[in-house]
Amino acid sequence: MASGTAGGSGAPRLRADAARNRAQILAAARTAFRELGTAAPLDEIARRAGVNIATLYRRFPDREALVQQVVLDGFATVAEAARRALDAAPRDPLAAVEGFLLRLVDERDTLVLPLIGGPVATSPEAIELQGRIAPLLDEVLAQARTRGAIRSGVTHMDLITTGAMVCRPMPYLPAEQAKALATRHVRIFVDGLRPNDSRPLPPSPTHQDITAHLLDGMGTD
Repeated sequence: MASGTAGGSGAPRLRADAARNRAQILAAARTAFRELGTAAPLDEIARRAGVNIATLYRRFPDREALVQQVVLDGFATVAEAARRALDAAPRDPLAAVEGFLLRLVDERDTLVLPLIGGPVATSPEAIELQGRIAPLLDEVLAQARTRGAIRSGVTHMDLITTGAMVCRPMPYLPAEQAKALATRHVRIFVDGLRPNDSRPLPPSPTHQDITAHLLDGMGTD
């Protein structure tokens, strides 16, 4: 059977069974990376995915390819949440911020990102996708400022780092309780963005600051 192309991108469309195997491998990799780090044995990932190691290597030729795809998927999830927030911002920008954060909570199983203990993005595709997120969130915040709906000094990094923190559930909590707690903290955070602040905020770290610290922590030159 000849394969077509997906979405007009020129990339070959996988057969249904191959696409299913690929999705299972990525899901297993995300879980293994969260539990064991990116040095998790590939044969363990294959076992969790219910495929043999040869199938894993057909989809991902080496560990780096698998790691980078997991990171790429995580950034795609965050970028899509930011795009939806911008679509919702004209109606209520703070509700859009809350929606952005709660969407990350809902999708946190797909988020193996640098701020959540994952690897730092190194592929051009991941870096390009990551670069889309800040401008989208900046525009949401700009609309909130225009309406006088947000306190001064809030940056896109506040939203990104808060999203990272609420996506790390406390250990041993059942999933339902963990989500309820994360939702509570998101709402407390969003209420804290309203322009009734009595104390100035400390300076916000930049993306470059955080990336530099992450690279140092990984021992990367």
